[in-house]
Amino acid sequence: MRAEWDSRYADRPQLWSGRPNGALVAEVTGAAGAAGLTPGRVLDVGCGEGADAIWLARGGWDVTALDVSGVALERAAGHARDAGVTVRWIHAALTDAPLPPASFDLVSAQYPALLRTPDAAAERALLDAVAPGGVLLLVHHAGMDTHQRHDSGFDPADYVWPATVTALLDDDWEVEADEQRPRVAPGGGAGAHHTDDLVLRLRRLR
Repeated sequence: MRAEWDSRYADRPQLWSGRPNGALVAEVTGAAGAAGLTPGRVLDVGCGEGADAIWLARGGWDVTALDVSGVALERAAGHARDAGVTVRWIHAALTDAPLPPASFDLVSAQYPALLRTPDAAAERALLDAVAPGGVLLLVHHAGMDTHQRHDSGFDPADYVWPATVTALLDDDWEVEADEQRPRVAPGGGAGAHHTDDLVLRLRRLR
């Protein structure tokens, strides 16, 4: 996975739009209709070139951001320096990252490419990182989870989706949103052609 993503980033000077994802902005600020989120400790899963992490840091969040691609993280760190913000960068897959359990007020995973395993390691890592009272925000492109296996090798069954996370929930969790909604796209960059999001917002009660 590291080599694959390093290659994707190295192929072009900028892969994503450079602006924060619309669903994240809407949920944090309260523009989506639910209550906005008070800045605290946030984990940005699959941070890419750092647009979400930088936007959160500018908003007063204490940001930890991780990605499997060293090329992406080097680019993200440069953008953070240019923006004058501090972000804690981790070069690792989510399931390998040395994360303190139950310690983040927000875990944000925007369109993550998380591989499924029989023990649901990635799904459990997302849930385990959230502090009591905190929120997990998982956003994906609508419709991709029901696609058939592509000739390119992409098979949606290989990846984590909102439904695979909700299947693990117990009474410690409250579902605040689990819906499809029009995508507020930042414009430009890979994935800009997708028009709708699957948005899962969970709150850990204890």
